[in-house]
Amino acid sequence: MAHTAPVHSVPRSRASATPATRWAALALLAGIVYGLWACAIRRDGGPITTGNVMLGVVGGLVFAALMLALHRVASALPREPRALSWAAFAGIAFGFLYSLGGASVLRSTVMALVVAAGVFAVTFYRYYTTE
Repeated sequence: MAHTAPVHSVPRSRASATPATRWAALALLAGIVYGLWACAIRRDGGPITTGNVMLGVVGGLVFAALMLALHRVASALPREPRALSWAAFAGIAFGFLYSLGGASVLRSTVMALVVAAGVFAVTFYRYYTTE
């Protein structure tokens, strides 16, 4: 009669992250990048001021919070409103950064609409093909 060796499970050194934790980390990282980018645009090579730092911190926190909230809400929407919500988020975020560079309101709006149209096309295509 053949005997087999006992099977020992390998203990995991750390627990795997849940999708919600991954999205929260991604939103936080994106918020940091967005805040630093906004701060750098507003600074325009001048000295670092309290106003620039506050703009970066508040802008990054708002961006991260809205991104995380949109991710939670958008997953329950049908594909068209979901793609439209991500497109509006991307267009508004880009338009704000573009306006910090000193562009006119009309030019910032047009550029934001162009970015939003591109994001809508990509996200709608992805949601349409993966349903």
